Amino acid sequence: MQSTPKTGETFWLWFTKIISGAFILFILAVHLTVNHFLAPEGLLTHTEVVAYFQNPLVVFMEAIFLFLLVLHSLLGLRSILLDLRPAEKSRRVIDIIIILFGVFVSLYGLWLLNAVRTMGS
Repeated sequence: MQSTPKTGETFWLWFTKIISGAFILFILAVHLTVNHFLAPEGLLTHTEVVAYFQNPLVVFMEAIFLFLLVLHSLLGLRSILLDLRPAEKSRRVIDIIIILFGVFVSLYGLWLLNAVRTMGS
């Protein structure tokens, strides 16, 4: 029995899902180390989080983490939905909904990152 790609899933979408997963593991390790292992008593206080977010590199890293998580999870959800073998028209609707949801969640997450960053100003 030979494996065949799912209709609507290209090599590049699959490859993006794999690469984003690898980057998520790396950024998660950095995130957990800084926020839980290097923090006094294992957890940063609200004041320490706000001070931590004053570093633009931290905000950038957390934004990349957010983007990768949204991308990876929605590509995975799309792949699961493609297992149901929807009709072409349904697949297009699924794609549009997933893209709109991803944009909304990403923008909201960026807004939250900025809100925490500006608390210290």
